Amino acid sequence: MFKKNTAPAVVNPNSSTATTAPTSVQAVERITSVLGPGVIWEGKITGSGGVRIEGTFEGQIGLRGMLVVGESGRVTCENIRAQSVIVAGAVKGNITTQKLEIRATGRVWGDVVTTSFVTEEGAFLRGQIRMEDAVDLELGPESAPEPEAGSPAA
Repeated sequence: MFKKNTAPAVVNPNSSTATTAPTSVQAVERITSVLGPGVIWEGKITGSGGVRIEGTFEGQIGLRGMLVVGESGRVTCENIRAQSVIVAGAVKGNITTQKLEIRATGRVWGDVVTTSFVTEEGAFLRGQIRMEDAVDLELGPESAPEPEAGSPAA
């Protein structure tokens, strides 16, 4: 509403007014689910949204989005697979991701396979890092949403 319009104006020779050229909008990674502090969860987290863990989780994680382990978060997984992972809490298990960021309060015990690695002073990692040109998260095909009840199937 109050932002300066930075899109170039396109002048139509058949019209006396200038129009703004459409700009491409990039998707923003956002957190869509939160496991709050004090919550203990065992099981499996899969999907395409972003997840923030501030409680305790044990099980399997496979996300086509962002995983954030907050400062109070504790995660134990054999292998975490996510598009991007930010660790400010504790993770025990291997991590396969496009981008891993370990914050100053973050602790990781496990091996990492990634294309991008960022760490802050004070971060802890006990394991090996293998940098690759590309990482296959092996999440399988993305499932299409099911049609709503009462709507015709395509």
